[in-house]
Amino acid sequence: MCGRARCTLRPDDVPRACHINHGPLRTVQMDRYRPSYNVSPGFNLPVVRREECTDGRGTVLHCMKWGLIPSFTKKTEKPDHYRMFNARSESITEKASFRRLIPNSRCVVAVEGFYEWKKDGSKKQPYYIHLKDGRPLVFAALYDSWKDSEGEVLYTFTILTTSSSSALQWLHDRMPVILGNEKSTEAWLNGNSPRFDSILRPYEESDLVWYPVTPAMGKASFDGPECVKEIQLKPEEKNKILKFFNPKSVGSNKEQGSNEEVKGSFDESSKANLQKKLKEELESADDRDQLPFGDNDTKSNVNLLPHAAVTKCQNKRDYEEFSADSKPSTNKIDELQPSPRKRKGSLTTTDDKQSTLLSYFGKR
Repeated sequence: MCGRARCTLRPDDVPRACHINHGPLRTVQMDRYRPSYNVSPGFNLPVVRREECTDGRGTVLHCMKWGLIPSFTKKTEKPDHYRMFNARSESITEKASFRRLIPNSRCVVAVEGFYEWKKDGSKKQPYYIHLKDGRPLVFAALYDSWKDSEGEVLYTFTILTTSSSSALQWLHDRMPVILGNEKSTEAWLNGNSPRFDSILRPYEESDLVWYPVTPAMGKASFDGPECVKEIQLKPEEKNKILKFFNPKSVGSNKEQGSNEEVKGSFDESSKANLQKKLKEELESADDRDQLPFGDNDTKSNVNLLPHAAVTKCQNKRDYEEFSADSKPSTNKIDELQPSPRKRKGSLTTTDDKQSTLLSYFGKR
């Protein structure tokens, strides 16, 4: 697609740019031409074509409007130059609007460069495409004439497009047909070749270069050298690969968050299962060991003890029972001999009927 271009050439530079260096040259309506850095459909541009009804040696430099208006358009209809400002070269032999123009209505258009937009979501960044050495680009085109209701004849043209070159596929899938040398330009203008496969193909030469320009030139009213001034893109806009993987990184962050949630829920469930398992082990140990605690409250408190503590208490209790069986006299002595605290209490208690050594010696 080619919808904007730069054409600031002087009128006498146009034929030379189109490799017209010999034969007579006639100009038509060149007073309508206004050089511009930002031309769009509806603008008047210089077009080179062959003289009608001649032997093909005469050349015409004709100023025409960009945007084809077929001759069969109704006279009362308002011309729409945006409707056919481009024509797909692959289908010009199939559509009636273009097929009838191929034999005798071929022309070429010379411009210094053209603009194309790179779409990035809702944003569009324009690029200026031109030849590295500054030579004008020559586009293959078709023209037609139409007479309006007032009898005025209007000449219009359309630029042929083809699939994008391998170097420009990242920017757009279409590009204008560029006639890169005198041979291809002569072959298109003369119309001697019935096949166009060798002419209407992508321009694959490495001298076609580009750079980003201000988005302000998207307005047709914006004009001047600022249109072709190179700008510096922001790092995130320049690195397209990083921008492409951003959605994936965002998705990985979401996946990481979900993994953390799953992990958290797993930890909670594991904790609950561990507590349940510990409680079951304690209950089974309680049933197995038959802990001799009297009330249910004490027994319920034992269930809260770790398994290791229960085992330790049980071992200690077994040892004490074993010691009691092996030393019965010790227990009897402990029963007969009160502790010092009880002995002291017996001195002050009158209800104690058991005689002591102190009372015995006191009587004597």
